[in-house]
Amino acid sequence: MNKLTTLTAAMTLAATSAIAGGHGTDVPFALDWKFEGPSAPYFAAIDNGHFKEAGLNVEITAGKGSLDAIPKVATGAFPIGFADINSLIKFLDQNPGAPVIAAMMVYDKPPFAVIGRKSLGVSGPADLPGKVLGAPPPDGAWAQFPIFAKENGIDMDSITVEPVGFPTREPMLAEGNVASITGFSFSSYLNLVRLGVPEDDIATILMADYGLDLYGNAIIVNTEFAEANPEIVKGFLGAVAKGWKDAIADPAAAIPSLIERNPAADAALEERRLKLAIDANVVTDYTMANGMGAIDAARLDSAIEQIGLVYEFTNAPDASLYFTDAYLPEGGFALK
Repeated sequence: MNKLTTLTAAMTLAATSAIAGGHGTDVPFALDWKFEGPSAPYFAAIDNGHFKEAGLNVEITAGKGSLDAIPKVATGAFPIGFADINSLIKFLDQNPGAPVIAAMMVYDKPPFAVIGRKSLGVSGPADLPGKVLGAPPPDGAWAQFPIFAKENGIDMDSITVEPVGFPTREPMLAEGNVASITGFSFSSYLNLVRLGVPEDDIATILMADYGLDLYGNAIIVNTEFAEANPEIVKGFLGAVAKGWKDAIADPAAAIPSLIERNPAADAALEERRLKLAIDANVVTDYTMANGMGAIDAARLDSAIEQIGLVYEFTNAPDASLYFTDAYLPEGGFALK
């Protein structure tokens, strides 16, 4: 805890010094994954001047999975990150008092999915028993799979689970070594297309369409940093919302910001990936009516109950430990 306190204090001092000196505040931001289409809005927020307008110099670091940013933010290595809120709930149960909380929901409808090939006998949840499922252990979708199985009456023991690495996940499905995989819908689907799998052979089983009330990835903050620097956090979230609004209004215009940071990416493919994320995960009936960033308290309570179906809480779950709207404007960020 001394190391954690020292790291957080150092971040607070650096932020305060930057403000006092009249310069932009340096804010490192830990992403969940590689620089792909859905990360374009954050780079657009840099290039379109939204972070600068908030007095922030933001440096974005790629991640290795939707759980990756949680310990980075909890230890104070990063003040702000992007991570799966369901994994955050479990992390806080296992690490009570850890200074990390979700402050802005981004994926109102989570992209957790099982992606199968129809030619290998997988078109829906009922087809999974008796088949081989490829799942990377750190994958956010795999973390929620037991809930999905429970809600759909699938015996976990009836499925052969093959632990796979992120780089080999889609290739194994493309080669027919597994019949399905877990992953984010917009990532795995287009990765398979890029590998030459016919689109009409791909079955995307979105868990949210099959009984899951869970939320997806959110902006998470180190609570000690946020309490010491509330205006920095508010400014950061506001700039992120503007970046997303820009991308929603014109996805193609956001892609050059991504390609600048990842020149090897296929611009057309990443634009399509961004559009999939916007249409399926970010712009929903709820966010159009209630704004981006906020959550429905009753739905979060239901999600916590669903997590409890397959996860034994060590401590009594408390929604106030997992999400705060303290740094959001009333009514969230309007997408209209």
